[in-house]
Order: sequence, then structure tokens, then C-alpha cells
Amino acid sequence: MRQHNLFGAALRARRESTDPAAVALTAEGRRRTRGLRREELADLAGVSADYIRRLEQGWSHPSAGVVNSLARALRVDRAEYEHFCALAGHAPADGPVPRDIGPGARRLLERLDGTPVCVCDATWTVVAWNSAWEALACGEQMSHSWDRNLAWRAFNPESGRVRRSADQAARFEAMLAAELRTASLRYPADDTLAALIDELRSTSRSFSTLWSRAGAVAHQDDQSVLSHPEVGDIALDCDLLTVRDSDLRAMVFTAQPGSEDAGRLRELVGGAGRGPTSMVGQFGPG
Repeated sequence: MRQHNLFGAALRARRESTDPAAVALTAEGRRRTRGLRREELADLAGVSADYIRRLEQGWSHPSAGVVNSLARALRVDRAEYEHFCALAGHAPADGPVPRDIGPGARRLLERLDGTPVCVCDATWTVVAWNSAWEALACGEQMSHSWDRNLAWRAFNPESGRVRRSADQAARFEAMLAAELRTASLRYPADDTLAALIDELRSTSRSFSTLWSRAGAVAHQDDQSVLSHPEVGDIALDCDLLTVRDSDLRAMVFTAQPGSEDAGRLRELVGGAGRGPTSMVGQFGPG
């Protein structure tokens, strides 16, 4: 092990002291090692087992995002999270969730102008979108204080025009609960985020259950059906992208090439203007 590898030593100690049952893993057969195996932690955190080994041995340095994923996978509390951040040289944020999309997200919106794209902050609130995505929104007005938030809409499906299969909804909801848990660790001073989590825990049994056992969940592609008043139902695929060096998430919506859904989507976005727009009281699919 390299000298001064304080983060790696702390990570290994926490891994070896974590009961598999505490992170919703079922022990299979006789275990020769204490706690979690590297492979198990890697699966929970969305990284490779070799990368876990390199971290523990001091041959790799974790980014802030990796620290977040590991902390979430190990279900650490606030004090442990701050300790992990300090050892890795990443200070946890002491202010609200950033909502400035920055130049990287703006370029993404502009370059994919013919494809519906929206950008969400760490609370999964939509903060920007391009004109193609606005065409999907079709001027839908917000009537609830959380209508801009995709997590609130996912756990209150009657609030929107989007449908998912039971399996897809379960995966999407698990990802959102895990993401909000990470955000709550990273931004403990954000009152809006705290209020959102309290609202979801009190109004959604599904969210409350997921919150109590939320481990790391890798970002997954999403499939849904959007009911649009002009062209009817559109089956959409959604790729979830992380905007580099930020806590922003971009959602890129497409339809199966050559399908009727692709034709409906093309009809909607074909006449849309160019350029991203700011959130001004309208909302779209999510």
C-alpha cells in the first residue's frame, strides 16, 4: 500500500465492516472474508472490482462523483461522508444545490438542438432545455410547487402525461431515490431539497420504502410513453447523461428509428426554433 493512503485504508475498513444484509445483499454460501467483497461493493457503486482494489491500495484517486457513489453504496451517515470527502480531498458542499447549467450543458443543448434534451440539477429539477424538448412540453403549465421536479412527478404519476411499465417505473424510481440520497449527503444545507424529500416520504409509500434501503443504482436508460395532445402517444427512449464536472443530469429523448413514434416525434420537433431556453413556468415530459 502506498504511503499516506488514508482514503484507501478508510474505504477498506468500511467495506470489511459492512454487513451484506445492511446493503440488501443476500449472503450466498460460506464467506471467507468479513464484510463486503470488493466485487459486491463494485457492483453497488457502479465501478469495477479492480478499481476498488486500486483505491484501497492507493494507486488511484477517486473523483467527487466516485466518493458519492461509494458513500451511497456503503450507506454511510453524514459524518462518515464528510470524513470520506476530507480524506479524498473533496469538501462537501455547504450551500444550496447549484442550478447554473454552465457552458458544458449549454453546448449539449445547442449541439443536439434537433433532439429533445432537458437538463436537471442534483434534485432532479429541470433547469434548462432545448427547443425540441419544449415542443414535447406543448406549453404545459405548472400547477404544483414541485411540477418542475422529475422525482416528484415520477412518484406522483397522475401529475403528468408520461407512462412507464411496472418494471421500468420500479427501476427509474429506485435510481431517483438513490440520487436524492446522494444529493442530501452532498447538499445538507439545501432547504428545498430537504423539503422535497420530506414531501416524497410523507406522500409516497414507494419512495419511503426505497429511501429506507437506498443503495447505489447506476444510471439507466429509461423507456416511457408520452401522451401528446397533438400527435397522440409517443414511445420514447431516454438516455441519462452526467454533465462533466457538475451534478447536472441531461435527459436525451429519442424514438425507435423508422417507427411510427419516430415519425410523430419528427413531426413535433421539425418546426421548433433553435437554442436553449430557461425555465419560465412551462414543463415537459419526464
